[in-house]
Amino acid sequence: MARIDVSHVSFAYPSIQEKTLRDISFSVDQGAFIAVCGATGSGKSTLLRLLKREIAPLGQFEGEIRYNGVLRDEMSEREAAYKIGYVMQRPEQQIVTDKVWHELAFGLENMQVPQPVIARRIAEMAAYFDMESWFDKDVSTLSGGQKQLLNLASVMVMQPDVLILDEPTAQLDPIAASAFIATVQKLNRELGLTVIMTEHRLEEVIPICDKLLVISQGSVAAYGAPKEVVPRMLQDAALHSVMPSPSRLFQAVNGEGSCPLTVREGREYVSAWTNAQMRALPKEQETAHDKAALEMREVYFRYDRHGADVLRGLNATVYENEIYCVLGGNGSGKTTALTVAAGLNKPYSGMVRVFGKKIKEYHNQSLYRECLTMLPQDVQTVFLCNTVREELKDAEEGMALLPFDLKPYFDRHPYDLSGGEQQLVALAKVLATRPKLLLMDEPTKGIDAASKMKLIEILKALKQDGMTIVIVTHDVEFAALCADRCALFFRGNVISEGMPRAFFAQNSFYTTAISRMTRGIFDNAVTVEDAAHLCRVNGKARI
Repeated sequence: MARIDVSHVSFAYPSIQEKTLRDISFSVDQGAFIAVCGATGSGKSTLLRLLKREIAPLGQFEGEIRYNGVLRDEMSEREAAYKIGYVMQRPEQQIVTDKVWHELAFGLENMQVPQPVIARRIAEMAAYFDMESWFDKDVSTLSGGQKQLLNLASVMVMQPDVLILDEPTAQLDPIAASAFIATVQKLNRELGLTVIMTEHRLEEVIPICDKLLVISQGSVAAYGAPKEVVPRMLQDAALHSVMPSPSRLFQAVNGEGSCPLTVREGREYVSAWTNAQMRALPKEQETAHDKAALEMREVYFRYDRHGADVLRGLNATVYENEIYCVLGGNGSGKTTALTVAAGLNKPYSGMVRVFGKKIKEYHNQSLYRECLTMLPQDVQTVFLCNTVREELKDAEEGMALLPFDLKPYFDRHPYDLSGGEQQLVALAKVLATRPKLLLMDEPTKGIDAASKMKLIEILKALKQDGMTIVIVTHDVEFAALCADRCALFFRGNVISEGMPRAFFAQNSFYTTAISRMTRGIFDNAVTVEDAAHLCRVNGKARI
């Protein structure tokens, strides 16, 4: 018997005629690891929320969802709540208490588990997740990776049979994301836990999943072993960019034989192109800059008067008419630096200039009138209305700049949108202000690869029109494709910066899958296009 059986499920949100999901059917065996992928707005998050009765969205539901043969709506309240665990995309959205150990105990206390059993389970789970050093900490002091790990531990302490994760690494840096995915794999393999996870980092998920479920426009486009599904999806224009980098490189050079799915397989494939006519691409030409759009000099900032500094003598310069991407670990101070640059937080020491003028010299909100605007990490803070139509009432100019049709979302509440859809609506609102300096905190969070490519086109067009753009991101592939310069943040300061090829070629973890795949074979390939060009120039030695 299947652990989960989804049969002919369709779903439409209230007041929306078009269905978000259409005749979805699939089954999940006990202990299986299922990766779910698809374009932004394809219905992935809606599907996952429907699997968990307590957070299922309101709307018109058709079909059946069964757990161990029992209909979802006929399960007991206790089983539905505790046997199906759910980890959300935004860590802060799921945390409900003030201390780490309180969070671990919260679910068990609601289950009315005896105190001795609670103590035993918490101790075991804290040890398993290596949480003892931060067991007594306030959750507000945790990094993004620790918060998401805490969410996972808080679910697992209730001993669920099924674990559902909705893009759990969307807000994590590459190192924290890899560690989180490895932990989920360990739970699946060691505990026989059934896992269903949506994720855009397919290079890391495909090697560990049993099946890949591809959702396209609300329907199942494919469901099966990755080796079978990925080559088929590469032929679909709408889903091609969702597939892993090694597979896209294989197709770009009209590859023969078995399609590589992982970095390891991709490296073996690329090593066959050994004629060495060209080992490296030409060095990127630096653009001459003379005017700074944003300057930060010896900036120090802390949130608590008696706390530790978050920014520690930060020095950074962003020049006019460039795209500057900032990468670094969770908790390194990237978002704080962005809020200081936006004038939302004031440093206790140092100087911040925007277009040559000290930030404190901008009076009466003049800084935000066609000068500077910021897209925050939590885009829900941008929404003030009950429908997308109301949100975008005065944002026609911002909508015109986006190659996305937002009208299908008009009658929906912004909170009913997927994370990627919320990003696009918020971006339209922000662009309507036509700033000269645009600050963006994780703008690709929750959006698929095809939408990222469209976003890159938008940003490059805005740059052509004279806009300066500063982006904090964990998405190394995105930064490699759109940035003029990249910077690595560590402990409140910029440690290194450079143009994308030189920058990513030097990094081991903050780098692209293609860079890891081709290192030692080619010198500075960081994108699929880079590697494909070098392969074509060199030609095949053997396949």
